[in-house]
Amino acid sequence: MTIQHAIEIVGGSVALGHSVRSGRELVAAMRDGLPVGAVEHVIASGRLSLAELDQVVLPRKTLSHRRKIGTLTPDQSDRLMRTARVIAAAEETFGSQEKAATWLRRPTTALGGDTPLSLLDTSEGALIVEDLLARIDHGLAA
Repeated sequence: MTIQHAIEIVGGSVALGHSVRSGRELVAAMRDGLPVGAVEHVIASGRLSLAELDQVVLPRKTLSHRRKIGTLTPDQSDRLMRTARVIAAAEETFGSQEKAATWLRRPTTALGGDTPLSLLDTSEGALIVEDLLARIDHGLAA
């Protein structure tokens, strides 16, 4: 469910320009570069602020440049989808966008005092956050 939820977070078929129904189709779309509209959707939905986007996906100046081009690079697309996947997992674990947003931005002892969102700038950090979410979801961590 998380992958479809992550696709919805970036705007689904409207923002992506076509339907993406599987992980393989998403990989192909990311390799081609996701449309900038996917970033715009994440911001408009309130899931990331511009400052958070700077930190975990791409700097605003780069976003401004990418708007002229129309698409993200494959690497930027990967960072966007990594972030969307973690946001989706948090929303599924906590049952709402609001509760997930609060958890993602709160320093957590289990992460050495870091906020979960601050770790999403690397794939390893995202794995650590996803592991923690899975433990919370299964009642193994608070």
